[in-house]
Amino acid sequence: MNEELNTPNLHKETEKTEAEAQNPAQGSVTREDIISRLQDMVSDISLAKRQELESLKQTFYKLQRAANEEQIAVFVAGGGTAEEFKPEIDPLEDQYRKLMTIIKKKKAAAQEALEVVKKENLKKKRELLDRFKELIDKADIEGAPYSEYRAIAQEWKELKEVPAEHANELWRTYQQYNEQFYDIQRLNNEFREYDFRKNMEAKTAICEEAERLADEPDVIAAFRKLQKLHQDFRETGPVSRESREEIWARFKAASTIINRKHQQHFEEIKKREQMHLDQKIVICELIEGIEYDKLTTFQSWNYKTQEVLALQKKWRDIGYAPAKHNQKIFERYRAACDEFFRRKGEYFKEAKSNMGENLEKKTALCEQVEALKDSTDWKATGDIIAGLQKQWREIGPVQKKYTNQLWKRFMAACDYFYEQRDKNTSSKKREENDNLARKKEILAQLKSYNPESLSDEDINAIQDMVDEWHNIGFVPFKLKDKIAAQFKEAIEPFSNVVRVDRSRRRSQRGSSARETASPRDKLMRQYENKKNEIQIYENNLASINTSSSSGNTLVDSIRENIESLKAEAEELMEQIRQLEDSETK
Repeated sequence: MNEELNTPNLHKETEKTEAEAQNPAQGSVTREDIISRLQDMVSDISLAKRQELESLKQTFYKLQRAANEEQIAVFVAGGGTAEEFKPEIDPLEDQYRKLMTIIKKKKAAAQEALEVVKKENLKKKRELLDRFKELIDKADIEGAPYSEYRAIAQEWKELKEVPAEHANELWRTYQQYNEQFYDIQRLNNEFREYDFRKNMEAKTAICEEAERLADEPDVIAAFRKLQKLHQDFRETGPVSRESREEIWARFKAASTIINRKHQQHFEEIKKREQMHLDQKIVICELIEGIEYDKLTTFQSWNYKTQEVLALQKKWRDIGYAPAKHNQKIFERYRAACDEFFRRKGEYFKEAKSNMGENLEKKTALCEQVEALKDSTDWKATGDIIAGLQKQWREIGPVQKKYTNQLWKRFMAACDYFYEQRDKNTSSKKREENDNLARKKEILAQLKSYNPESLSDEDINAIQDMVDEWHNIGFVPFKLKDKIAAQFKEAIEPFSNVVRVDRSRRRSQRGSSARETASPRDKLMRQYENKKNEIQIYENNLASINTSSSSGNTLVDSIRENIESLKAEAEELMEQIRQLEDSETK
């Protein structure tokens, strides 16, 4: 008959899907909530469903692992290592284990009792079928009282669960007898039609309720209610033969809608779980891909630790992965995290043993920067001090009692140098820019004269500008070659006139030569200053400790400074020679 349903299979599917639905949202429950739920189950063992127990177990231990990870992170951040961490005894876990043991024992006892009831129900239903068969045989011969049929039907309805392997067989036999009875029972048509009509009304109401379930927002609840309606539909008596297919088709159509929504719900859960798995794989790859050879300082390890802790927090916020992958991906994640904290522990342990050596290195850096703080070679010394600061950052920590003392000493010398440099540099830049502006004015004035028509007054003016040009000090270094070339180009048209006139002007200025310093004297003083500075650097080379890498770096920098000063001294000497040559012409 089309109204027949595969009852045991539907029941099994219900158990499975309800179990899959037990997937608590991340962060929505606590371990105390789980303990409270287990206590409810101990009080009423019928609440203890297998899938919910499994879900509670996974959630409890996930929350416990998360709590342990946070404790480990705090312990490691405080200077310990993951290997040294020892968790405290957890009273909640002990209570959880005891409650689970009680529930397992009670469930086992309840299951044993249920099996006894099922076997007894099987026996009674078989006896009812025998009675029903006798009633049908009697109805064939002389008719049977309808009240006896109703009594059998009521007893059958009151007997619930039987062993699953016998459920379909019993139901088919009962339905067969039920239809036979109605088909052969010699009741009057009015009574028969009345009974069919009442059953039709009941089954129509069941269909309407099933159709309303399509609007139920809770897919799981709708599916559970549908299973109850299936049971009610089966237990309601038959309808007229011409209405049987129609009412069953209506109920089946409503059931199909609910079953489809139920299936889609769990397909979405599977997609979500797959997305969670993909996200967890990415987290594992990020932690596994850490380049440990680049973590060479406390700062780099601390930065990377913050990144790992952030990834761990994200992991805890992600939902479950598919059941067949969940444990494996967690083991991979746990192994990657353990490897990171193991290596970090080794680094910090080794670093602590190097604190004495770090103290010596930082003390040496203090001495070196103090020896350089009074230098006026701003660029070269600034580069050296920047290098020493970089070395300072790369050196590991020292004992806390020396940290602030050393740092203040080191920075005091650095700050002193930078303050002096800033004062000098700003004054020097202003002077050089002023010199540049004056030389540009001279160039503009030279361009205003016509070399073909010069008066004696013009020649004297041009000669004064030439003398002033040589007396003007330095211009910004990057512009000195350009401005010199412009001057050479501007004076070239007047070179013959200026040269002839220069000897006359030297004789006129001879009496005042001792009163005013010549351009050559200024250049000679600058040259001597450079030579003295070179001598100071060369003397410092002998006093620098070259036994450490920082000492060697300082020596190399000083040697570069000496070469740079020699080049500048040579340039000054070349200017002196050119000036002497021009004066002898």
